[in-house]
Amino acid sequence: MSARGPIQVADRHLFDCIIDARSPSEFALDHIPGAINCPVLDDDERRIVGTIYKQQGAFEARRVGGAMVAANLARHLQGRFAHMPHDWKPLIYCWRGGLRSGSMVAWWRLVGWDAQQLAGGYKRWRQHVIATLEALCPQLPLRVVCGATGSAKTRVLHALAEQGAQVLDLEGLACHKGSLLGAMPGVDQPSQKAFETQLATVLEGFDLSRPVFVEAESRKIGRISLPTALIERMRASPCLEIAASGQARQAYLLRDYAYLGDDGDTLAERLEVLTPLHGKDTIARWQGWARHAQLAPLFAELTELHYDPLYARSQATHFHQWAQRQVVHTDALDEPAMAQLAQQLRALT
Repeated sequence: MSARGPIQVADRHLFDCIIDARSPSEFALDHIPGAINCPVLDDDERRIVGTIYKQQGAFEARRVGGAMVAANLARHLQGRFAHMPHDWKPLIYCWRGGLRSGSMVAWWRLVGWDAQQLAGGYKRWRQHVIATLEALCPQLPLRVVCGATGSAKTRVLHALAEQGAQVLDLEGLACHKGSLLGAMPGVDQPSQKAFETQLATVLEGFDLSRPVFVEAESRKIGRISLPTALIERMRASPCLEIAASGQARQAYLLRDYAYLGDDGDTLAERLEVLTPLHGKDTIARWQGWARHAQLAPLFAELTELHYDPLYARSQATHFHQWAQRQVVHTDALDEPAMAQLAQQLRALT
């Protein structure tokens, strides 16, 4: 079957399936959304072929690698693709649209499928992600939801989404709550590239004529760095502040971070980095509370002595429209209250 013209990233939705022919470790680092991983060479095989290439040259590497490729392609044909119909149309890519995806495309065409190769491979996809972020971030009609620690900003964003508003949940994409204690138990953060792929995909789905609600964030969420263009757009955008009472915030923090009491030693270790700011005596007191799962006094002092002063200093510095912010007040942060806050924020826009 003859090939069409070069298949570009924008054409990916025209296919029944997207196949990533790279190794599992490459796929885990990042991949086109919706792609399935069917390695032409797995990680060990790729390492072996690379070593042979360096030590014995290209011919021997291709001879050995060719046998591995043939065995893997046969396994995929006999397994995952054994029952695909004759009119199935897969799009296949590897790192640069070279030998790995080319080998699979050739075999699949011999079977009779209209298999196509993504021009430029994953490298072209990565260029698309970067270009999308650079193009869309400056256009986003953002409304930045601010509030001191414990104001339930993320949960209010979820309530906004449930009410049909457009929401950019950066902490959800980063799998991290954004603070010193924001690591989620049992959940790994994505790679930087995978985060950017998810972010670009979300941005492409926005209607730029409608507001997009986003939580105020610093440049980093855990170990994920936000694109500079997005940070600049956030800092130039209108701010909406949730002003929750201290009692409501404390109650919310004790609910939302209750799991921190399950591993007091780890919690105590995380607090160590605050020693230069608060001194050894204060940190020792906080670590003692952490080790004994005494979260109420710990959160109360962390809020009063660390997070609230930091919030007061940072907002006016980082957000250009902070002085013109619109404020909604609340004395509760339970589910009905958060739904009400979401309605109030929508009304302000």
